[in-house]
Amino acid sequence: MRIIRGSHQRRLIHPPANLPVRPTTDIAKESLFNVLEYYTDLDNIRALDLFAGTGNISYELMSRGCELVVAIENNPRCVKFIADTASMLSMKNLQVVRADVFRFLTKVHTRFDLVFADPPYEHADIGLLPGLVLTDSVLNPDGVFVLEHPREFDFSDHAFFAEQRKYGKVNFTFFVFKSKNGA
Repeated sequence: MRIIRGSHQRRLIHPPANLPVRPTTDIAKESLFNVLEYYTDLDNIRALDLFAGTGNISYELMSRGCELVVAIENNPRCVKFIADTASMLSMKNLQVVRADVFRFLTKVHTRFDLVFADPPYEHADIGLLPGLVLTDSVLNPDGVFVLEHPREFDFSDHAFFAEQRKYGKVNFTFFVFKSKNGA
């Protein structure tokens, strides 16, 4: 696993083999960030990484200039790995929180410009994530939500759907949040 661009470009990260994760491949991650650059400037934004796993996406976001990245992960070994790696890379504005993503989303009090979620593909509640994330309490107006998911899911009928990209078995659906409050 490597950081592709930014201040930590080409930095290799070696997660332990025993973590229960499926990291986004470097090829899919590079494609993801190429598309993300169309939707938002990553400099000085606040990002939320749900189901953070190894922290792969969080490190890339920090390297590319995000002001703050909050990584949510429930597995204690993954949380420790992310915290240790963030410390080693001097990523002081990468906060890792051990929490259940679904509970966290119902209690969050900080709004973000970008939310990325990479739930386990077998998770029964993947379809609930757009409804939980695409709200005034989670995203700023014009905020972007990216959901990585298996091909069985189709979110093209969602009100905030922007596009879906497929890279082999990896599917990314992009949503752009439009606040009903006009905020």
